[in-house]
Amino acid sequence: MDLNLFAEALSALHHMLDPARMLFVAAGVLIGLALGIIPGLGGLVGLSLLLPFTYGMDPQTALGFLVGLSAVVATGDTIPAVLFGVPGTVGSAATVMDGYPLARKGEAGRALSAAFTSSLIGGLFGALLLGLTIPILRPVMLHFGSSELLAFCIFGLSLVAVLSAGSAMKGLIAVSVGLMIATVGDDPQTGTLRWTLGSLYLWDGIPIVPFALGLFALPELADLAIGRRAIVAEGAVDTRAGRWQGVRDTFRNIFLVFRCSIIGSGLGAVPGIGGAVIDWIAYGHAAATEKGARESFGKGDIRGVIASESSNNAKEGGALVPTIAFGVPGSASMAVLLGAFLIQGLVPGPEMVTRRLDITYALVWTIAIANILGAGLCFLLSAQLAKIAQIRVGILAPLVIAIVFIGAYQGSKDWGDLYVLLGVGLLGWFMKRLDWPRPPLMLGFVLGPLLERYMFISVNRYGFDWMLRPIVLVLLGLTLIGIARAIIANSRAPRGDRKTGLVPHDADRFNLITGGTAAVFFALALYFATPWPFGARLVPYAVGLFGLLMCALFLVPVVLRRGRTAAAGDGASVFQRDLEPLSAGEIGRRGGIFFAWCLFYLAAAWVVGLLPAMVLFLTAYLLLHAREARGTTALLVAGAALAGYLIFQQFLHIPWPASLLGDAFPGLRQAVPLF
Repeated sequence: MDLNLFAEALSALHHMLDPARMLFVAAGVLIGLALGIIPGLGGLVGLSLLLPFTYGMDPQTALGFLVGLSAVVATGDTIPAVLFGVPGTVGSAATVMDGYPLARKGEAGRALSAAFTSSLIGGLFGALLLGLTIPILRPVMLHFGSSELLAFCIFGLSLVAVLSAGSAMKGLIAVSVGLMIATVGDDPQTGTLRWTLGSLYLWDGIPIVPFALGLFALPELADLAIGRRAIVAEGAVDTRAGRWQGVRDTFRNIFLVFRCSIIGSGLGAVPGIGGAVIDWIAYGHAAATEKGARESFGKGDIRGVIASESSNNAKEGGALVPTIAFGVPGSASMAVLLGAFLIQGLVPGPEMVTRRLDITYALVWTIAIANILGAGLCFLLSAQLAKIAQIRVGILAPLVIAIVFIGAYQGSKDWGDLYVLLGVGLLGWFMKRLDWPRPPLMLGFVLGPLLERYMFISVNRYGFDWMLRPIVLVLLGLTLIGIARAIIANSRAPRGDRKTGLVPHDADRFNLITGGTAAVFFALALYFATPWPFGARLVPYAVGLFGLLMCALFLVPVVLRRGRTAAAGDGASVFQRDLEPLSAGEIGRRGGIFFAWCLFYLAAAWVVGLLPAMVLFLTAYLLLHAREARGTTALLVAGAALAGYLIFQQFLHIPWPASLLGDAFPGLRQAVPLF
């Protein structure tokens, strides 16, 4: 490093270690951890909330306050992802895949400590990348145009074949469904309204927060409620041994940590990729490269947790790179941070890597300090946090459901957010029960808008010659090789029961129903997209045709298969996976009851308001369904109501949805804005 740069870095460290500034950084870290733990909230909410408070602060203090928050949200959201199977933010969704199964095995402490340790290393790596690459970044970034970014999106989507342990074809169909759902709304290229069903809510597309919570949170909560047992049995969590085991696991896989940190920080530096994608790409990389990963990932492999967590903290340092160097935010949170730059009179660009290196390196040190503080706090508390997994489901499920509903409402603060939560939650539960992978659906949904934007620009500028650019050829070649290898490996893998060699007796029937439904979905999408302008139908046509091809490849072997299906009664139903003591009929009945309770919550919110409905829902569920004592119920409901009021009403100032009661009595709404 140049001596001048080294001196600037040391000077910035000296400024950041000032006690007053450190106090603000620590405050940002605590707020970031809290926002990460609450499902549905995240760095974007926190930065928006704290931005007005930076007026009057000096630049180092103001940016340290905000970056301290955003740097550790991904650390805090590990806690609900591991303990409840609920992603605190969309950036922790991949952590659920192995963290939650580990918690159910009684290894929550191990999973949490491995996550915190790898998050710390990843965050420090991201800070290091930011510090080293800012001066030399511009020539590298100029090599990435729309065609290269499109190829990278396609390459990222190809990883679904690896993420789909059960069937590569199912994964590719699911990612196509996700891409098609992502096209809902006002087409940005032509202004065409696509599949909005006359609803203003759908004009801007489906928000990611309720979609992610519905796809991952509600299905896990439903299975907890159906099984009627705690995440782990009492006494099954060895928190002391688990904590240090997780640390040893991290350093035993240190090269995986470094590789995924490179992925996280590198992709974080590419504007528009976003944190919702990066952890999946890192997870897919680990699943493709680690020995035995195809058999163990998704079932409680600590390497899956390490891969995801290493990347999602490293991305923060990477996202600051284009934000500082070009004024192009690397993520939505960085877009808010740009507002803080303007408040402080700072101009992103060449000035930040020449005359204002003190500010740039202050950000580097802030990321490093925040990650050390955040991971240290979480690590010290992991033993206590792991004990949450022993709470009986009758108490845990309704409390988390209450938080999930309010968290989902943060998507666009519209009633439609709650409808999406329930609709996608039901879809996600059936996908889980019928052994269809959910991560590909999420990845397709997240990458859909990016893929459409880059494809429209590339085709309009280069025609189909965009595929002949050197970097594009390499990425597309890797994509084809990866998909081909995954399909071949999947076709050779045994699909039946390990003991009998037979698939469940109803597997083919359900595969025909679900695969056929997907084929009809793609065919209808192609039909309704026909009259649209070229720009509006470009991606729906490409996705629809690809989806139909994948459906055909999936259904033909099922139709031709003979003599490999167990007779009815000779094996468990597909529906019984992970819930074997219960019959398929009983699982369906209990699942119906769970979603009926969710509908009751929604109906109550429509009548009396979302926060008062939480009180009604918790009271009714705990007394009537969980059969909890009245004293316990009163204590839990009062605590939840007070916490919800203080956090969402007093602190975050949530604009609650209007209710029938508030419409009928406007004076009541003016006096108590909850209605």
